[in-house]
Amino acid sequence: MGPGHHMSITDNQPLIELTQIVFDHPSNTATNSTEPMINQLDFSLLAGEKVAINGNNGCGKSSLLSLITGLTELQQGCVRLFGNLCFEEKDFAQYRTRIGLVFQNADDQLFCPTVLEDICFGPLNQGLTAQQARDKARQIMQRLKIEHLQNQVPWQLSGGQKRIVALATVLAMDPQVLILDEPSNDLDMSAQQRLIEIIQSLDLPLILVSHDAQLREKLVNKQYWMENGQLTLQRKNNRHDDQV
Repeated sequence: MGPGHHMSITDNQPLIELTQIVFDHPSNTATNSTEPMINQLDFSLLAGEKVAINGNNGCGKSSLLSLITGLTELQQGCVRLFGNLCFEEKDFAQYRTRIGLVFQNADDQLFCPTVLEDICFGPLNQGLTAQQARDKARQIMQRLKIEHLQNQVPWQLSGGQKRIVALATVLAMDPQVLILDEPSNDLDMSAQQRLIEIIQSLDLPLILVSHDAQLREKLVNKQYWMENGQLTLQRKNNRHDDQV
């Protein structure tokens, strides 16, 4: 990658662009469902945009996030990340650390013996030395106020702690886009408030999948509804906005 590697995005070029995406679960074929789960879907995320995607359970929201990051194989259509077409694993792999995906289930993200090692994992993979990775991890833990957890075993943490640690593992890689899948699951009110403050302070382009209307309201400036394999931009209901 040449020196212009990070400069390939102009102001109006999407960071993430999906064109005519089609995806279906094998289970749908088994149930003789006539329409694919994701059907000719278009979507783009521009620099500075924070968008939410909502929809009924099983409508394909998590699958959509997996398609963006190349964790699920595309059946039809195009995925462009930072202006570059991605077709296979090696294409997606080079952008995956620039797109920080926090999974719906934090246990899918945490697999090291200690919290500190989990947060160091990404920076080490990016080529940092052990000392640099530890420094980076401590900096992130301090910012998220979880230094006291650094020697804990991740799977013994509470649901809320796991979620913040999972976010820390992603932030340690300095992503340019943040993707959160149902981040407020398992969180009590104070943990949720902390999560909101953390995400607001990051000021990164954001894709948020959440059923939580209050969370969406606080974190995004554009909302989509996902149904019948498509995304529909939701217009703001002014009456509702006036009566917050």
